[in-house]
This record gives sequence, C-alpha cells and structure tokens, in this order.
Amino acid sequence: MTGWIEALGHFLGRSAETTGYGLVLLCRTILNLPHLFTRRRMRDCLNLIFTYTLGSFTVTAVVALFTGMILALNGGDSLASLGQENLIGRIVAISMIREMGPFMTALILTASLGSGIAAEIGTMKVSEEIDALEIMSISPVKFLVLPRLIALTLVTPVMTIFAAFIGILGASIVAANNFGVTWIAFSNDALENLQLGDVQIGLIKSVVFGITIATVGSTQGLLTRGGATGVGEAARRAVVITFLLVIILGYYLSWWYLS
Repeated sequence: MTGWIEALGHFLGRSAETTGYGLVLLCRTILNLPHLFTRRRMRDCLNLIFTYTLGSFTVTAVVALFTGMILALNGGDSLASLGQENLIGRIVAISMIREMGPFMTALILTASLGSGIAAEIGTMKVSEEIDALEIMSISPVKFLVLPRLIALTLVTPVMTIFAAFIGILGASIVAANNFGVTWIAFSNDALENLQLGDVQIGLIKSVVFGITIATVGSTQGLLTRGGATGVGEAARRAVVITFLLVIILGYYLSWWYLS
C-alpha cells in the first residue's frame, strides 16, 4: 500500500514540476517576442512555417475530406429518416468550423509536428548542443522555442480553415450523391445558419491548440534525459500530453462559448 502511495506522490510531483516548467517556458517565450523581429529569427520562423504547412498539407486534406464525408453520411441518414436531409449543410458546416476542424487539425499537427519538435530539441539536449548554446550565451528559448511557437501558432489556424473547407466540400459531395441535396441548397443552408461567432471560436481554439502543441513539445524536448531512449520517450509523452490537453481545452473553450 505504501508503495502505491509513494508512486502516486512521485507521479503527481513530477507532473506538477513539468507543468510549472512548461508554463514558465511559455511566459519566457512570450517575453522574448520582440527578438522575433530580427532578420535571423524571422527567417527561421518563415522556414518553419513553410515546412510545417507543406509537411501536414496532404494528411490534413485526406483526413478532413473523409471526416466531412462521414459526418454527412451519418447525419444525413438520421435526417433523411425525418425528411430533413436539407439540413445537412448547416450541421456539417458548424461542426467542421467550430469543433471538428480545430480538433482534427490539432491532433494531426500533434502527431506530425509536436512529436518532431520534442524529438528534435530532445536530441540536441542529450547531445549537449543545448549546453553549448548556453555556453555561447545563446538562449535556447530565443533560438529554438520562439520560432517554433510562432510558426505553429500561425500554421494551426490556416490549416484549420483549410481542413474545414475540405471537410465541407467532401460533405457536399456525399449530400448530393446520397441524399439528392444540391450544392446550392447545401451551401445556402450552411451560410444562412453559420454565425461569425462559430468562426471566431474555431480560430480561437486553433490558436490555443497551436500554442499548446509547441509548448508541450518544447518542454518535453528540453527535459529529455537518457540518450536515444529518452528522446523517444519525450516524443511519446509530448503526443500523449498534448492529446489530453487538446481535448480538455477544447471542452472548456466550447463551454465558454456556449455559456
């Protein structure tokens, strides 16, 4: 019994320490925002934006397309039984823009980019490159964390909008082929019922998720210990923790918007 209590206490203490380190790291990164506007930092940030966008473009498009088609197929089947299949447009549009788009994009970017950030910085940590930067009076926060945080904060909303558009497009194809809802009827119903607040909460979620992905990935990378095994463990923890935070933050942001 005592062993379980000690293990639980150790886990909670380590979790609290990691959380505190991550929050401090985020605050330090925000305080270093003015350094982004140097030529080198700006170039690094633009290169990362291009790399992140290009690297996640294909998988986001495929996942978003089939997600929209699945939403239309299942929702349309239920609506058709009530004779209301013409409502597919509003359901899919609101779901993709307000909920599924940000959530789906965040999970994709976490798996593809968040784990990569943790592995990249973690490799530098265990190979003592981080220590070398500090010896040369180069801040790892400015050099590594800041460009990645800004890049992901900008890329996530863009990819969310792209995912929502592709998902709605896929849904319109299913609505037309399976339920006889024309593109005009589909788009009119979606636009008439979509509100500015739905778009705003979707973008707010995507920005929060982008910051979360970059912060958790950087935190786990900087806390990496134990060589190659530690790098793999850091990448795994980054994905798991970010998934949990995305779900939790997504719920509270939706609750805040609907309250």
